Formats: sequence, C-alpha cells, structure tokens
Amino acid sequence: MVRLHMMVEGQTEETFVKTMLVEHLGFHNITADARLVETSRKKGKIYRGGMTTYAKMKRDLERWMKEDKNADTRFTTMFDLYKLPQDFPKYGEAKKGTDPYERARILEDAFAEDLGDRRLVPYIQLHEFETLLFSDPRKFDVVFIGEQQALRNLQAARADFSSPELIDDGDATSPSKRIITEIPAYKDQKSSAGPLIAAAIGLLTLRRECKHFGCWLKKLTALHT
Repeated sequence: MVRLHMMVEGQTEETFVKTMLVEHLGFHNITADARLVETSRKKGKIYRGGMTTYAKMKRDLERWMKEDKNADTRFTTMFDLYKLPQDFPKYGEAKKGTDPYERARILEDAFAEDLGDRRLVPYIQLHEFETLLFSDPRKFDVVFIGEQQALRNLQAARADFSSPELIDDGDATSPSKRIITEIPAYKDQKSSAGPLIAAAIGLLTLRRECKHFGCWLKKLTALHT
C-alpha cells in the first residue's frame, strides 16, 4: 500500500479529499489523508487553513516529510492558482503567461524543483476549487433548492468556456465569485456545500471536464504501480 499525504489550502478542499478522493484512491491500493496548511503559531498553538506565504507552506510541508520518511509514502498538494502567494517559485514568470495550463505547469515544476523531494506530486488547481463545480452547475440544486434562475445563469457562464478550468481568476469573475453573485448563500456554506455538489457531479464528470484535475488524479492512482 502507498500512503499519500495531501496538503490542502482550506476546509472545502479537506472535506472534498476525505469524502471523495480517499475512497477512490483506496480502490487503487493507496491510503490517503489530508491536512490543512499551517498559517501561524502562537503560544504553542498551530493555526491552519489558507496559504499566506510560500515560505510558511514549504516549512510546514518539509516538517511533514521529515515526520514520515517511509519509502512508500508520497505527498501531494491542492492549492489554488487564484491569489497564489507572490513568493511562490517562478510566480513572476508564470504570471506573464496567458495560457492557464502553462502557468500551472511552470509553478508546479518550480515547486518540485525547489522542494527537491521526489516523493512530491505537486498540484495547483485551475483556478480554485469552485472551478470543479462548473463541470455541471445543474447539480447545485442538491443544496440550493429553488434557485433555478441562478443555475441557468451559472450554466450560461460555463458555456462561455471550453473547459471550467479556463474560467478566469479576476477578483469579480473567478469561479467562486461568479457563484456567490448568483447564490449569495454559498459564501457561508462553501466548506459543506462545495463537496456535496462535487459528489453529485461525480469524479467521472470532473475528470472529463477538467483535464488538469484529471491528469493529477491519474498520476495519483498510478502511484501504487
């Protein structure tokens, strides 16, 4: 069995991993767990959730890697490209690009090189978790009943892009902001509603609609070979 540790940015991603990915990876002889990235330490207490700087995240990940040096252990990440900290390796170079997939590739490669540990499978989500939910906006009705006009508007927004992963990272037009504009209640319910909607959509559709996400999941399921 391969043991896979996943460092994630927020509670929404943590719940998504635990409710969807852990079971899926288990079918491939991989035991997986998730942990929120550390943000600060005060009086001996560790606070987690939200990546404030690359430097802090790197120290946290390196600690975890030292805690588990087993040869069968692997590590991966689930961080948003949206508002990624500017001290991330090759952030400036990636920012200049117009192709989101190339931007993510540059950052992931730079991350792997900077960390220098072959056990890492870096992943940066295009552009944030809510991107995945645009794979089928109709499924928002499993949580938000009676919001049919909002769902139609989200469907129309999705239709403007060949893939949900191409929805931009503007302050007012990122996937999460588009959702909150149509369904304001999502803002306070995202950590529970997001994973429920993703589960209703299903991994098959998520992987088909979001090729970068699908490629990452393919890499993870191949770790046991």
